[in-house]
Amino acid sequence: MSRKTDRSKAIFQEAQRYLPGGVDSPVRSFRGVGGDPVVVASAAGSRITDADGNQYIDYCASWGPLILGHASQIVVDAVQAASKGLTYGAATEAEVELAKLVCGHVPSIEMVRFVSSGTEATMSAIRVARGFTGRSKIVKFEGCYHGHADGLLVQAGSGVATLSLPDSAGVPASYAAETLVAPYNDVDAVGALFERWGDEIAAVIVEPVAANMGVVPPAAGFLEMLRTFCSDNGALLIFDEVITGFRVGLGGYQASSGVMPDLTCLGKVVGGGMPVGAYGGRREVMHQVAPLGPVYQAGTLSGNPLAMAAGIATLTQLAQPGFYEALEVRAVRLSDGINAAIARHEVPACLSRVGSMMTLFFSDAPVTDYASARKADSERYARFFHGLLDAGVYFPPSQFEALFVSAAHTDADIDATIAAVDAALAAD
Repeated sequence: MSRKTDRSKAIFQEAQRYLPGGVDSPVRSFRGVGGDPVVVASAAGSRITDADGNQYIDYCASWGPLILGHASQIVVDAVQAASKGLTYGAATEAEVELAKLVCGHVPSIEMVRFVSSGTEATMSAIRVARGFTGRSKIVKFEGCYHGHADGLLVQAGSGVATLSLPDSAGVPASYAAETLVAPYNDVDAVGALFERWGDEIAAVIVEPVAANMGVVPPAAGFLEMLRTFCSDNGALLIFDEVITGFRVGLGGYQASSGVMPDLTCLGKVVGGGMPVGAYGGRREVMHQVAPLGPVYQAGTLSGNPLAMAAGIATLTQLAQPGFYEALEVRAVRLSDGINAAIARHEVPACLSRVGSMMTLFFSDAPVTDYASARKADSERYARFFHGLLDAGVYFPPSQFEALFVSAAHTDADIDATIAAVDAALAAD
């Protein structure tokens, strides 16, 4: 299509005077793909419309939460019905209703606390784990993003059994040193960490399906071994299901894997597009949270009534018979079409998919961890991204992010996307 960009460019130029980089979250700046970002004016169903009136089939879905599509009428109606006040800073019946739904669907959660973001959820879960165990160290994995809390913005040092260095300015090295890092899917590396620091490790936090290095599924036995390491050493296992929770199934990835964490972090889908996060787990562990226990965590907007209404409406819809089966059909249709285009043009690329989330890596080798993900050709992805954008298809503006299929994507949307992918691959 012929895209107009004048108004979007003008808005972004002005934004750079008042917002760092012109954005409120770095990936929106298009630094990973080049060019000026899309400035969204509105959205409905499977499509977003920018400030110049260009329309795109959207697979970013606000980075995952819009499993029902943009401005789903079911969710919009629920939020409007709940708008008897924007926030109370007090208890409401709606937070109890959403809590019952979460505890009823997610196998490991007996009690839950709502917060306002995924970052708050992971930060709080780690605090609870430290309070429950009386230990200080945390194990995380290269390429797994758990929000921007200081202790999680770290990268691996020279070896898997070394203390980490900060991965962001403003993070004290002394704080980062409490976080140990191993390669994702590397059981031996985790074993080495426990062998050296086992009695100091409070928890292992992991995305059960990595989705912030692009979509990378867990290797066979990986999650099971994490469960074993934690159980054998008195540490807690935390699943960061901010992305996978209610996205890959009603019970999250833990339900399909059969591996039960001690704490689970949720976000995105659980709020139906509103700013919501949550953490929950075994009753014994959650009893450590104030006002029942000594681990303090609070939030003025936690359990916000409009967010609770959006979450209730979304989870109620997801529980309808056949919802995930129909979503899987859409995802398979798209992935099959992309894989056929890759084969037809003999492109060194591979598509990694788990349920309705996937990533196209421009790599001629399988992607199994952060190191192999980083070998993907991000420059080629950038050219591919802009080819799709010109055809009216909006993929994530980074090689290392997931794209999401929603219930609002039609067969016509997916067919048009496959055609755009085919043309973009052919043109490069």
